[in-house]
Amino acid sequence: MSIRFTTAGESHGPGLTAVVEGLPAGLEVRPEDIDTDLARRQLGHGRGGRMKIEKDRAEVTSGIRHGRTLGSPISLRMANRDYANWEERMNPWPVDADVAEVHLPRPGHADLAGVWKYGFSDVRNVLERASARETTARVAAGGLAKTYLRALGVEVRSHVLRIGSVAAPLPADLTVAAFDAVDESPVRCLDEGATAAMVEEINTARKANESLGGVFEVVAFGVTPGIGSHVSWESRLDGRLAQAIMSIQALKGVGIGDGFELGERVGSQAHDEIFYGDDAGYTRETNRAGGVEGGMTNGLPLLVRGAMKPLPTLTKPLRSVDIETHEPAQALRERTDSCTVPAAAVVAEAMVALVLADGYKEKLGGDHIDDAIAALRAYEERIGWRR
Repeated sequence: MSIRFTTAGESHGPGLTAVVEGLPAGLEVRPEDIDTDLARRQLGHGRGGRMKIEKDRAEVTSGIRHGRTLGSPISLRMANRDYANWEERMNPWPVDADVAEVHLPRPGHADLAGVWKYGFSDVRNVLERASARETTARVAAGGLAKTYLRALGVEVRSHVLRIGSVAAPLPADLTVAAFDAVDESPVRCLDEGATAAMVEEINTARKANESLGGVFEVVAFGVTPGIGSHVSWESRLDGRLAQAIMSIQALKGVGIGDGFELGERVGSQAHDEIFYGDDAGYTRETNRAGGVEGGMTNGLPLLVRGAMKPLPTLTKPLRSVDIETHEPAQALRERTDSCTVPAAAVVAEAMVALVLADGYKEKLGGDHIDDAIAALRAYEERIGWRR
């Protein structure tokens, strides 16, 4: 069985649920393996008032016993504390109160297309599920995937490369240790000077009632060669990663390695030359391909970048149309963030981890985690891979 997951829940409903299938039995899991990333998703300068309300924690309702996975589906529930303020508007059952419909779709959101597609008159029936609050469940599922990958020697990290017009210089040498203090940056950037400029950029935008997007990078260290395949379009790892990143709310671009920049170069400056030494085995001096060639990992760190647009909910709303009267109106204004690029990077960590975990499960199989570890060791010995 492959590793797969699904999420359920609305932004202001009773809570969110993630169900993860396919993890092997015997994997040791601690509450902090999930809850730490849930807290990290709430970090970042530019977050709105809701982050002061929600303190996300995962309740395990199936699939783990005494700290170890059972091999059965794992169900995680994250309660929405803000539901107490929305119980009439979001109650699953009919209420006596007169609940006003929302008729003001936001440009750049799922609102208008959603009411068309599903035949609604109330935009809230769309916006609640389309909200990025859904990513809480993805991050919880990703915490389990990271735990599985960690047992196989893989660590997944992220950092912010750009917010608005401010870009951070690329680190000269990326190591796992380089990320030890990244969450201490208010924008999760590895460069101190760029951090200060990004914070100022967010402050300026917020005062102008604007939102900001940016670019982040996810890095997976210790990935063995041969995860993914070249034999069919749906098995190519870079394609699966691209779909996973683009599924995150407000994401509009994705690149593997140097991504779009490779389209500007000649061939000799676009590829990673191969070397061999008796001690080191196969090596590269560059990683322009981002650790993926021909749809498969090549043993270098996996580099995945995502470009996020500015959030469509603005404190000074854009022009729209009332879908009931068809009269000009301002778009819906609700509590919102001015910048969530740092949080989106944490969500992207989860998505990359889930895709990689699925790829490893396809490659290694194993009903128990010890079976997967033994299969990995045998495979790496066969190809002569040296970590």
